[in-house]
Amino acid sequence: MFSKTALTAAVLLALPLAAAPAAAHEARAESLPLAEAVQLLPAAAESRDGYQRTSFKHWVDADRDTCHTRSEVLIAESRVEPTIEAGCKVVAGEWYSYYDGVTLTAPGGLDIDHMVPLAEAWDSGAHAWTAARREAYANDLDADRSLVAVTARTNRSKSDQDPADWTPPLADARCTYATDWVATKLRWQLTADDRERAALTELAAACGQETVDYQTAP
Repeated sequence: MFSKTALTAAVLLALPLAAAPAAAHEARAESLPLAEAVQLLPAAAESRDGYQRTSFKHWVDADRDTCHTRSEVLIAESRVEPTIEAGCKVVAGEWYSYYDGVTLTAPGGLDIDHMVPLAEAWDSGAHAWTAARREAYANDLDADRSLVAVTARTNRSKSDQDPADWTPPLADARCTYATDWVATKLRWQLTADDRERAALTELAAACGQETVDYQTAP
């Protein structure tokens, strides 16, 4: 599976190339059934004390190729070659919002959703991270599950809720959603509270052989 960064590079051959930074250490790749993956989530109570959205600097141009994170995701997830104007402004393409099964051709109707919302990440351990690590989390292009282009209405309906309180309106999307959620939490070593773990366990029981593939974040 190609990362969003790799896919973006493929459609932006005309843009200046930037050297990729070396990883701080080799990440560990894992693959296991969803039900087992849920049980690996560390259990902990959550607290939103001190949370501010500005604690997570996001939509940055980390590789300095003129495309910020939102544009990178739009480019990577378009099902056709997107139309890109000067300054890496994505103006057209074709995107499938898997939360609700809607296809869009104009990016204005899309939000880029943090699979595990920033506030939920804060509650689950990110409050103890450095500012640099929170920025890396908020702009994670190296895992296809971390950020996803979806209709603005479903993203705003989800808001900062976890699977105990929100799942995609399209029933067929819920197993994929649970898998993506768990993969993201395991990638970033985030915890889950009792209600969240119970909801994920229930989802996993109905998801057959769904597999969680993830690589721990550097």
